[in-house]
Amino acid sequence: MAYSDFKLPDLKRRFQLVFEEDVDLFAAVPELPVSEWLKETLRETLPIALAINTEKVRSELIIAPILVELRRQKERSISFFSGIDFSVDPSLGLNGVCDFIVSLSPEQLYVSAPVLIIFEAKNEDIKGGFPQCIAAMIAAQRFNEREGNTIPMIHGAVTTGTNWRFLQLEQNVVRIDRREYYVDNLNQLLGILVTMTGWKTLNIPVSS
Repeated sequence: MAYSDFKLPDLKRRFQLVFEEDVDLFAAVPELPVSEWLKETLRETLPIALAINTEKVRSELIIAPILVELRRQKERSISFFSGIDFSVDPSLGLNGVCDFIVSLSPEQLYVSAPVLIIFEAKNEDIKGGFPQCIAAMIAAQRFNEREGNTIPMIHGAVTTGTNWRFLQLEQNVVRIDRREYYVDNLNQLLGILVTMTGWKTLNIPVSS
Protein backbone atom coordinates (compact mmCIF):
# COMPACT_ATOMS: atom_id res chain seq x y z
CA MET A 1 0.00 0.00 0.00
CA ALA A 2 1.09 3.58 -0.70
CA TYR A 3 -0.44 7.05 -0.21
CA SER A 4 -2.42 6.75 -3.43
CA ASP A 5 -3.95 3.40 -2.40
CA PHE A 6 -5.79 4.65 0.67
CA LYS A 7 -9.52 5.27 0.94
CA LEU A 8 -11.04 7.35 3.74
CA PRO A 9 -12.44 4.32 5.63
CA ASP A 10 -8.96 2.69 5.50
CA LEU A 11 -7.38 5.78 6.99
CA LYS A 12 -10.01 6.14 9.69
CA ARG A 13 -9.64 2.53 10.78
CA ARG A 14 -5.87 2.19 10.53
CA PHE A 15 -4.96 5.48 12.21
CA GLN A 16 -8.02 5.98 14.46
CA LEU A 17 -8.86 9.27 12.80
CA VAL A 18 -11.73 11.59 13.64
CA PHE A 19 -13.08 13.61 10.70
CA GLU A 20 -14.57 17.08 11.04
CA GLU A 21 -16.11 18.29 7.78
CA ASP A 22 -18.42 21.19 8.63
CA VAL A 23 -15.62 23.62 9.47
CA ASP A 24 -14.61 26.99 8.09
CA LEU A 25 -10.86 27.03 8.65
CA PHE A 26 -9.86 30.31 7.05
CA ALA A 27 -12.92 32.57 7.09
CA ALA A 28 -11.15 35.23 9.17
CA VAL A 29 -7.86 35.21 7.27
CA PRO A 30 -7.03 38.60 5.73
CA GLU A 31 -6.06 38.89 2.09
CA LEU A 32 -2.45 39.72 1.26
CA PRO A 33 -0.97 41.70 -1.62
CA VAL A 34 0.49 39.68 -4.46
CA SER A 35 3.63 40.59 -6.35
CA GLU A 36 3.48 41.79 -9.94
CA TRP A 37 5.79 38.88 -10.78
CA LEU A 38 3.17 36.29 -9.80
CA LYS A 39 0.33 38.15 -11.48
CA GLU A 40 2.27 38.48 -14.71
CA THR A 41 3.50 34.88 -14.55
CA LEU A 42 -0.01 33.49 -14.15
CA ARG A 43 -1.34 35.73 -16.90
CA GLU A 44 1.05 33.85 -19.20
CA THR A 45 0.90 30.35 -17.74
CA LEU A 46 -2.74 29.95 -16.69
CA PRO A 47 -4.21 29.86 -20.23
CA ILE A 48 -1.55 27.36 -21.30
CA ALA A 49 -2.23 25.11 -18.30
CA LEU A 50 -5.98 25.19 -18.89
CA ALA A 51 -5.55 24.43 -22.58
CA ILE A 52 -3.25 21.42 -22.03
CA ASN A 53 -5.20 20.44 -18.90
CA THR A 54 -3.03 17.73 -17.34
CA GLU A 55 -2.03 17.40 -13.69
CA LYS A 56 1.64 17.79 -14.61
CA VAL A 57 1.24 21.06 -16.48
CA ARG A 58 -1.15 22.49 -13.87
CA SER A 59 1.45 21.65 -11.20
CA GLU A 60 4.28 23.26 -13.14
CA LEU A 61 2.51 26.35 -14.47
CA ILE A 62 0.03 27.23 -11.71
CA ILE A 63 0.90 25.61 -8.37
CA ALA A 64 4.70 25.94 -8.55
CA PRO A 65 4.69 29.72 -9.21
CA ILE A 66 2.28 30.24 -6.29
CA LEU A 67 4.65 28.32 -4.00
CA VAL A 68 7.60 30.35 -5.28
CA GLU A 69 5.63 33.46 -4.30
CA LEU A 70 4.91 31.94 -0.88
CA ARG A 71 8.60 31.27 -0.33
CA ARG A 72 9.42 34.84 -1.41
CA GLN A 73 6.79 36.27 0.94
CA LYS A 74 8.37 34.25 3.75
CA GLU A 75 11.78 35.76 2.94
CA ARG A 76 13.04 32.30 1.86
CA SER A 77 12.71 30.98 5.41
CA ILE A 78 10.79 27.96 4.10
CA SER A 79 11.54 25.37 1.44
CA PHE A 80 9.35 23.46 -0.95
CA PHE A 81 9.84 20.28 -2.95
CA SER A 82 8.04 18.90 -5.97
CA GLY A 83 7.46 15.30 -7.00
CA ILE A 84 9.84 13.65 -4.54
CA ASP A 85 9.69 10.33 -2.74
CA PHE A 86 8.51 10.79 0.84
CA SER A 87 8.54 7.27 2.25
CA VAL A 88 8.23 7.46 6.02
CA ASP A 89 6.85 4.06 7.09
CA PRO A 90 6.17 1.60 4.25
CA SER A 91 4.93 -0.99 6.75
CA LEU A 92 1.89 1.27 7.32
CA GLY A 93 1.51 2.31 3.69
CA LEU A 94 3.04 5.72 4.40
CA ASN A 95 5.22 5.77 1.33
CA GLY A 96 5.17 7.17 -2.16
CA VAL A 97 5.65 10.42 -4.02
CA CYS A 98 4.22 13.75 -2.84
CA ASP A 99 3.33 16.35 -5.42
CA PHE A 100 4.53 19.24 -3.24
CA ILE A 101 5.92 19.47 0.29
CA VAL A 102 6.55 22.67 2.25
CA SER A 103 8.98 22.61 5.17
CA LEU A 104 9.57 25.28 7.79
CA SER A 105 13.30 24.75 7.26
CA PRO A 106 15.08 26.93 4.67
CA GLU A 107 17.19 23.90 3.65
CA GLN A 108 16.48 23.26 -0.02
CA LEU A 109 18.85 20.33 -0.69
CA TYR A 110 16.66 17.76 1.05
CA VAL A 111 13.43 17.55 3.03
CA SER A 112 14.06 18.35 6.67
CA ALA A 113 11.71 18.65 9.62
CA PRO A 114 9.37 20.15 10.35
CA VAL A 115 7.28 19.38 7.28
CA LEU A 116 4.28 21.70 7.43
CA ILE A 117 2.12 21.44 4.29
CA ILE A 118 1.37 18.63 1.86
CA PHE A 119 -0.09 19.54 -1.53
CA GLU A 120 -1.89 17.02 -3.71
CA ALA A 121 -2.39 18.06 -7.33
CA LYS A 122 -5.47 16.73 -9.09
CA ASN A 123 -6.69 17.39 -12.59
CA GLU A 124 -10.42 17.21 -11.85
CA ASP A 125 -11.56 15.33 -8.72
CA ILE A 126 -10.56 17.33 -5.64
CA LYS A 127 -12.47 15.16 -3.17
CA GLY A 128 -10.85 12.09 -4.68
CA GLY A 129 -7.49 13.52 -3.62
CA PHE A 130 -8.39 13.77 0.07
CA PRO A 131 -7.28 10.24 1.07
CA GLN A 132 -3.85 10.53 -0.56
CA CYS A 133 -3.29 13.97 0.93
CA ILE A 134 -4.39 12.88 4.43
CA ALA A 135 -2.14 9.81 4.29
CA ALA A 136 0.82 12.02 3.40
CA MET A 137 -0.10 14.43 6.19
CA ILE A 138 0.00 11.54 8.67
CA ALA A 139 3.41 10.65 7.27
CA ALA A 140 4.56 14.25 7.74
CA GLN A 141 3.36 14.17 11.35
CA ARG A 142 5.33 10.98 12.01
CA PHE A 143 8.36 12.25 10.09
CA ASN A 144 8.49 15.35 12.28
CA GLU A 145 8.17 13.23 15.44
CA ARG A 146 10.94 10.90 14.28
CA GLU A 147 13.22 13.86 13.58
CA GLY A 148 12.48 15.37 16.99
CA ASN A 149 10.96 18.52 15.49
CA THR A 150 7.22 18.28 16.05
CA ILE A 151 4.67 20.99 15.33
CA PRO A 152 1.06 21.04 16.59
CA MET A 153 -0.62 20.95 13.20
CA ILE A 154 0.00 19.65 9.68
CA HIS A 155 -1.76 21.39 6.81
CA GLY A 156 -2.83 19.95 3.51
CA ALA A 157 -4.24 21.17 0.23
CA VAL A 158 -5.83 19.36 -2.67
CA THR A 159 -5.86 21.53 -5.75
CA THR A 160 -6.39 21.57 -9.47
CA GLY A 161 -4.31 24.73 -9.57
CA THR A 162 -7.44 26.80 -10.16
CA ASN A 163 -9.55 25.30 -7.32
CA TRP A 164 -8.25 24.67 -3.79
CA ARG A 165 -9.53 22.78 -0.72
CA PHE A 166 -7.65 22.84 2.57
CA LEU A 167 -7.22 20.34 5.40
CA GLN A 168 -5.66 20.23 8.85
CA LEU A 169 -4.33 17.34 10.92
CA GLU A 170 -4.04 17.89 14.67
CA GLN A 171 -3.14 14.75 16.62
CA ASN A 172 -5.69 12.31 15.16
CA VAL A 173 -8.31 14.90 14.13
CA VAL A 174 -8.65 15.70 10.42
CA ARG A 175 -10.50 18.91 9.58
CA ILE A 176 -11.65 19.42 6.01
CA ASP A 177 -12.55 22.97 5.08
CA ARG A 178 -16.06 23.13 3.65
CA ARG A 179 -15.11 26.04 1.41
CA GLU A 180 -13.43 25.89 -1.97
CA TYR A 181 -11.05 28.68 -2.94
CA TYR A 182 -10.08 29.88 -6.39
CA VAL A 183 -6.96 31.16 -8.08
CA ASP A 184 -8.82 34.17 -9.46
CA ASN A 185 -8.61 35.57 -5.92
CA LEU A 186 -4.85 35.32 -5.45
CA ASN A 187 -4.84 37.74 -2.51
CA GLN A 188 -7.17 35.48 -0.53
CA LEU A 189 -5.27 32.34 -1.54
CA LEU A 190 -1.93 33.81 -0.57
CA GLY A 191 -3.36 35.00 2.74
CA ILE A 192 -4.34 31.41 3.56
CA LEU A 193 -0.98 29.95 2.53
CA VAL A 194 0.98 32.52 4.52
CA THR A 195 -1.27 31.92 7.54
CA MET A 196 -0.36 28.24 7.37
CA THR A 197 3.32 29.11 7.68
CA GLY A 198 3.03 31.94 10.20
CA TRP A 199 2.47 35.64 9.77
CA LYS A 200 5.82 37.20 8.90
CA THR A 201 5.67 38.46 5.30
CA LEU A 202 7.34 40.93 3.01
CA ASN A 203 5.85 44.40 2.71
CA ILE A 204 4.78 44.18 -0.93
CA PRO A 205 2.88 47.28 -2.02
CA VAL A 206 -0.48 46.83 -3.70
CA SER A 207 -0.38 48.09 -7.26
CA SER A 208 -3.31 49.16 -9.34
